[in-house]
Amino acid sequence: MENSQRRVGVIGGVRIPFCRNNTAYAEVGNFGMSVKVLGALVERFALHGEELGEVALGAVIRHSFEWNLAREAVLSSGLAPTTPAITTARACGTSLDNAIIVANKIAAGQIEAGIAAGSDTTSDVPIVYGERLRKRLLAVNRAKTPMEKLKTAFAGFSLGELKPSFPGVAEPRTGMSMGQHCEKMAKEWHITRQAQDQLALESHRKLAAAYDAGFFDDLIVPFRGIKRDGFLRPDTTLEKLAALKPAFDKSSGQGTLTAGNSTGLSDGAAAVLLASDGWAAARGLTVQAWLRDAEVAAVDFVRGEGLLMAPTVAVPRMLARQGLTLQDFDYYEIHEAFAAQVLCTLRAWESADYCKQRLGLDAPLGSIDPARLNVHGSSLATGHPFAATGARILATLAKMLEQKGSGRGLISICTAGGMGVTAILER
Repeated sequence: MENSQRRVGVIGGVRIPFCRNNTAYAEVGNFGMSVKVLGALVERFALHGEELGEVALGAVIRHSFEWNLAREAVLSSGLAPTTPAITTARACGTSLDNAIIVANKIAAGQIEAGIAAGSDTTSDVPIVYGERLRKRLLAVNRAKTPMEKLKTAFAGFSLGELKPSFPGVAEPRTGMSMGQHCEKMAKEWHITRQAQDQLALESHRKLAAAYDAGFFDDLIVPFRGIKRDGFLRPDTTLEKLAALKPAFDKSSGQGTLTAGNSTGLSDGAAAVLLASDGWAAARGLTVQAWLRDAEVAAVDFVRGEGLLMAPTVAVPRMLARQGLTLQDFDYYEIHEAFAAQVLCTLRAWESADYCKQRLGLDAPLGSIDPARLNVHGSSLATGHPFAATGARILATLAKMLEQKGSGRGLISICTAGGMGVTAILER
């Protein structure tokens, strides 16, 4: 997205309300949610029968039969069946990554328009059997005769092989969950429980206010009788949040992450339309904001770096490339995987030692105006269907910039595996 390349416009986005798992969308699955948001985007921008250059749609948790999820969803969306699609995944950064994929193709002149989307469900999860039974079934399949198959099927068999295995939330290389990793980060950066609860409270209040003001009227399409995010608690208080018990560090007496200041297991989907200005103008569509740049980074969390600290590395690289400072933004959208993650990120950018030793900077990036942070709430209040969060944030920020009429916004998303996906929008 350099100056020598074509500008990439964010035309707009839609999403369904995000829900707690095992509630309204329990029987829908990724395919149903993906078709819904793509179809809603087609309706909103009159794309019926339109052939787009690419639809990049991802899901973190999906069944093996959903290997071509994006293409199958496109075929049921109302877009021209000649629209290609790619199925992707980079944990929580998936749909922002998809925007980068589409934007780079537009900037390079390869395509004129495309959709970045994501869907995730923690209700309809793949359930598989253990390694011993899997290998047994493969061996039975390889056996030639009925007698060989019978012998292979039952030789050394135990009932324990029938125990199913559910998708794990732990990092394979550490055996620790994301919440456990974030607890370590909170201790390292001295993030208090009260500060985390305060940020969570503000997220709910801001989201509720945005709903009441009608901000989401054209961003959210009702689905399965749901019109608002199922995690939103407008009436929550600091007292209610303070009463919750630690969710990850339950034994040391020092745990600060709770169900109230951490995102819950969620179902949902979101999609965003991106295009060249020429393509948009030819169809009478308005560009809400321009996707100026993006950066992805990773940290060595296995050897001690904070699992969710990669955005602290990605952002300064992007700022340096664009000649910007951390203060040159009207809005900051920092994904609230955990309140502690947001606070650790902000504290790291304020730390002269971290900025010098880890980021190689002469001075700290500095602090930001808290009034510009997650202005309409974020993941703690909306929920966090992993692959849908990036598209939700992108559509929200683009509309905010359109309403303001000018300005610049920063997006920062941490992901599992110690990675971070970041981007700059401007108008």
